[in-house]
Amino acid sequence: MWDSLFGIANIWALVCWAALILLPRAPFVQSAIFYAGVGLLSLAYSVLLVLLVTGTIDGGAIEGAGESNFQTIEGVRGIFMSDGGVTVGWIHYLALDLFAGLWIAKDADHKGFSRLIQAPVLLLTFVAGPAGLLLWLAIREGRARKGARRTRGLGK
Repeated sequence: MWDSLFGIANIWALVCWAALILLPRAPFVQSAIFYAGVGLLSLAYSVLLVLLVTGTIDGGAIEGAGESNFQTIEGVRGIFMSDGGVTVGWIHYLALDLFAGLWIAKDADHKGFSRLIQAPVLLLTFVAGPAGLLLWLAIREGRARKGARRTRGLGK
């Protein structure tokens, strides 16, 4: 069961990322990525987390997993020492990375960055979420400051 859910979540996220990077960013496409992509991944994460934490579904803990909790490194390790814990944790990453990618794309479009500049940043965000987000924050800084100066100049 966990292998299937893991695979389905991966494929779904990949389809959403492909749409984000390759398709025109019409409002319908952005809404589909937001609700059908981020929203469904978040729903799957939330439902599976509750079922896993309450013991409704078996996480298939690996021998030696110990007690699972969020207060200690050993407790967090215990969460990920099951197929269920890994799957739920992975869906968590998929949802948040896709959300970050969507924000990056919208922000980049708004600031006038070309899709050729956006694509590598979005790919890095897909592969290593926070690293892609950090790269985007560094790239956008100059243009964001120019926009702020322009806005302040209009208000005077």
